[in-house]
Amino acid sequence: MKWEGREKSDNIEDRRGSGGGARVGAGLGIGTIIIVLIGLFFGIDLSSFMSSSALQQQQAPTHQQQAPGSVGGIATQEGGLGDFVGVVLKDTEDVWNKVFREQLNKTYREPKLVLFSGQVQSACGFASAASGPFYCPGDEKVYIDLVFYNELKTKFRVSGDFAMAYVVAHEVGHHIQKQLGYTDYVHKQKGRVSQEEYNELSVRLELMADFFAGVWAHHAHSMKNILDHGDLEEAMNAAHAIGDDTIQKRSQGYVVPDSFTHGSAEQRMRWFKKGLMSGKMSDGDTFGARNL
Repeated sequence: MKWEGREKSDNIEDRRGSGGGARVGAGLGIGTIIIVLIGLFFGIDLSSFMSSSALQQQQAPTHQQQAPGSVGGIATQEGGLGDFVGVVLKDTEDVWNKVFREQLNKTYREPKLVLFSGQVQSACGFASAASGPFYCPGDEKVYIDLVFYNELKTKFRVSGDFAMAYVVAHEVGHHIQKQLGYTDYVHKQKGRVSQEEYNELSVRLELMADFFAGVWAHHAHSMKNILDHGDLEEAMNAAHAIGDDTIQKRSQGYVVPDSFTHGSAEQRMRWFKKGLMSGKMSDGDTFGARNL
């Protein structure tokens, strides 16, 4: 992805080193942290895999300086990833300001993106690095601990800068859903419908965010020529790697479709590609689609 030397967003809130990220996974061994990361980020109950002995391990050391390295060619030390995320967020702002105006005749409300290390407090409550990147509709902010990008490469075997851009664009997609009313609609169904029905609504919400990520890529490349050879493959690999079926097979050895909350690998790749090819928000109504 072509990003070096380009403008960064002003909507970055950097809380790294503020004291809120002093401890990652206190009381958990590294193996348990990985299990929690997968479970919390992808909505899978992996509690049966966490033995009582694992929960009683020695307290993890306090915040450690991340070792030098790179993810997808981006330096992970001294703010390299933070700069990259700032450029991607700026691209989302430019695209969605234009698309909202031209396709919806509405004004896009730009979200803040919070960089944190270890743990963070949001309007949605307390979250740790194990939560993975997330969007909080309560304060309309995207939260990212950049350590996740190392996990993306080492644990999910997904590399490349555009794979990381896809993650940011997906979370911004949830912000768009908040503005359009989809988020509130789904949250109001909690307790009103069965768990299986609520899971399906959650899948529809996630697949729409994947579609919006594709719409962003469509317009960002048209406006700024951001894509390099292989970028789309990186995004598709990321979408496949975080499909519910892929995660469940890796973590528990079998798939339970009724428990899906984000969609299968095939669904996530297909809706991202649909947004990429279309560029039209009207083509992404996952709630009106009979077949996901």
